[in-house]
Amino acid sequence: MSAVESPALSPANPLAAPSELPFRLPPFADIDLEHCREALLAGMAEQRREVAAIAGSAEEPGFGNTVVALERSGALLDRAWSVFGNLSSSVATPRLREIEREIAPLAAAHDDALRLDPALFARIDAVHSTRHDAGLDAESLRLVERYHLDFVLAGARLDETGRARLSELNQELSQLSTTFGQNLQLATEAAAVHVTEVAELDGLGEEEVAAAARAAADRDLGGYLLTLVLPTGQPVLAKLRDRELRRRVFEASTSRASAGEHDNGPVAERIARVRAERARLLGFRAHADLVLADQTAATTEAVDRMLGSMVPASVANAEAEAAVLRGIAVRDGVELAAWDWAFYSERVRAERYAVDTTALRPYFELDRVLVDGVFHAAELLYGFRFTPRADLAGYHPDVRVWEVSDAAGKEVGLYLGDFFAREGKRGGAWMSSFVRQSGLLGTRPVVVNNLNISRAPEGRPTLLTLDEVNTLFHEFGHALHGLSSAVTYPRFAGTAVPRDFVEFPSQVNEMWALWPEVLAHYARHVDTGEPLPSSVVEAIDAAQLWGEGFGTLEYLAATLLDQAWHRLAPETEVGDPVAFERAALEAAGVASELVPPRYRTTYFQHVFAGGYSAGYYSYIWSEVLDADTVEWFKDNGGLRRENGDAFRQRLLAVGGSVDPLEAFRAVRGRDADPAPLLRRRGLC
Repeated sequence: MSAVESPALSPANPLAAPSELPFRLPPFADIDLEHCREALLAGMAEQRREVAAIAGSAEEPGFGNTVVALERSGALLDRAWSVFGNLSSSVATPRLREIEREIAPLAAAHDDALRLDPALFARIDAVHSTRHDAGLDAESLRLVERYHLDFVLAGARLDETGRARLSELNQELSQLSTTFGQNLQLATEAAAVHVTEVAELDGLGEEEVAAAARAAADRDLGGYLLTLVLPTGQPVLAKLRDRELRRRVFEASTSRASAGEHDNGPVAERIARVRAERARLLGFRAHADLVLADQTAATTEAVDRMLGSMVPASVANAEAEAAVLRGIAVRDGVELAAWDWAFYSERVRAERYAVDTTALRPYFELDRVLVDGVFHAAELLYGFRFTPRADLAGYHPDVRVWEVSDAAGKEVGLYLGDFFAREGKRGGAWMSSFVRQSGLLGTRPVVVNNLNISRAPEGRPTLLTLDEVNTLFHEFGHALHGLSSAVTYPRFAGTAVPRDFVEFPSQVNEMWALWPEVLAHYARHVDTGEPLPSSVVEAIDAAQLWGEGFGTLEYLAATLLDQAWHRLAPETEVGDPVAFERAALEAAGVASELVPPRYRTTYFQHVFAGGYSAGYYSYIWSEVLDADTVEWFKDNGGLRRENGDAFRQRLLAVGGSVDPLEAFRAVRGRDADPAPLLRRRGLC
């Protein structure tokens, strides 16, 4: 591999050297987009030079001069990507999107230059062949094996012609996925539903109406604006009494990025076909087989068995729920439609279980949920303490920073929270890192959680829905995975585990949202301070199974749609993506006019512009582990420090440095039992 020349990076660039701020938090106030662009270009050139020196070394290939040297390479590029990648998701601007389109193909070419270099792979292959005789510790041995597998799956064993074609495909995919994500962000912003009369918003709370007014004002519009979240189901559909407005919101959601200048249909089809050709080139039947080769599920057959076993009961449960909803809707003279489901489902909760989710919101004030709920549970379980650092700035005024320490007062890392929706921020909720923990590099974690909560008017408290409370606990579970990391090599830090395992710890953390002593600590009325009545808590518990039919079916529909797109052969002519989607859902037995997929093709960001291609099944695959682990916590006394220490030390801390299912067994003492999941979802 020849080194690539690039203009020297100015020492004045804030990304040129490691940050001097605590925990190497990037100096966001000093960084602009041009700094990011320059550092990305210089970082790729620098790593190419570093890796060229490794590949061309006259020394015999060894663990230190090859694998560890690779782990140390690319420091500048890592710093630049950690900033730019987070900004592209959270504060995108037209200039940022320009840079993203410029950099995406260059980054793909850079990755290929590393992974497809025959001389470099020859050294890795040599280290791999003698790994058991090199006196390596367990983590180092696994590092060699992971590097070798990474390179093999990336095409390192292809001949020159194959490598050239693979590079072309990777270039195209990088551009297509960037286009898909940018199209979706712009289309979602454009699809926000404008309302001129406040009477149309009947059913929304005072804070929600005020938030809609603020959203309209932010765009210099009169009236009110209902912005969209990422999934098909929009939270306002459960509350709006105006049926015509419910229809408008639903159709705006389900038609996003499906026509006009931001049409993602042809983009998704081309992504699927290019991925299929790449998989064939690498010796796999389909893209799904390539993805599964490096997951805990291992084969598409294993995924099919799990998903197929859930479809009949899920469909039956959803149909039973629909029958109940039709009976209620008919009282209003309404023939139940998809945009009515959430609204009448709330009626069931209110009438059958005495749960009014709108009335719950005053008990879920954002800061109280975060500090007295999420942070409190982490302190009880893991000994972590969170101290606000108002002296440290985030990348946007919304971002807040906390320093994390352990029970002994030892510094752990930083936690950043970016909770509000805004233009330029992609939909959904996620966790990512600015700095990964590593003993080799002497770094401690800096992690961030992003949500898309509607901002309350100035001076008013931000109130959450129960779903948003669960989302906050879920995403914080990912943050805990990053903060708990205690590995040597950055390749294994925190959430660097197989995609179908990464959701497991975060789903476990959701349990604490309704755990009695945690709920009692944060669920207090924002005005009176009164705790959430025990009768309401009992009603929430009783209502747990209601809606599982809908929830499981909409999830399975999206998962099976993902699988359908990624089982394609490269020569397949899809034609109309909408017709393909319809046929795929019908073939899988999950087509329903009343229960659309959680994500339809044109806004399925997880699989076409994220890391979940052929892997959306991982949520429910991980939930098998999660549900069984919840049983373990309950059997061992629940929210006890001893349990937290065991879970943190044996599973969270090791990241990807051990086989993930071995880490699970180290906690549970055996393989996972699927029965708790089936009970949780009403499938048995």
